[in-house]
Amino acid sequence: MSRSAERIAETTRDIGRRLRAARAGAGLTLAQVSRRAGVSEGFLSKLERGQAAASIANLIQLADALRLGLHELFPSEAAPAKTMVAVHRADEGGLQEVAATGYRWRHLGGGAPLDRMEVFHLVFPRAKGMEATVSHPGQEHCYVLSGEVMFHVGDAQYRLKAGDGILIDSQQPHRAENAGRGQAQVLMSVAKPADAADVPDWWRLSSMKKEESTA
Repeated sequence: MSRSAERIAETTRDIGRRLRAARAGAGLTLAQVSRRAGVSEGFLSKLERGQAAASIANLIQLADALRLGLHELFPSEAAPAKTMVAVHRADEGGLQEVAATGYRWRHLGGGAPLDRMEVFHLVFPRAKGMEATVSHPGQEHCYVLSGEVMFHVGDAQYRLKAGDGILIDSQQPHRAENAGRGQAQVLMSVAKPADAADVPDWWRLSSMKKEESTA
């Protein structure tokens, strides 16, 4: 294979990984994205696995369906496939609110297509519960910064206070909710297997479900 052909093949694989990560991060299925973008589910599946090349028109449609800028599908210094160094400052990046729940979250690091780890700052509102329960490959560690949080893992419940932490196998059905009188804050680290696609956590899943129910 020529050097040019190798570069094309690698770029195709990288675009596929970015598409899959963006789709999974948004909590969307292959069928949902293919319908929005006007492409077949089989074609999108091949794209994500790096087994098919897309036209610019296809990429524009897919980027629009995933609410991405077209540049986010291509490797660059600004959007690397794997995080080498990332510094998060206290005054950077506001908390995003999950629609109609009061939950807020902020991405602190990781999450590039080839990263195995991602870190979040979560804020649980007072007297609110999260209905969504998720299960996916990998592990999670949650460290309670303030307040009290009830973690539901399988059939068990764990009530944690500030300074407590919990590490779980994410294959188990799990969710979390505020168990105190005021808001609670959690530092959450997610580790995924090298061969697993990115998957949405409960706050992203809840946000996507509410968005689709109002569409």
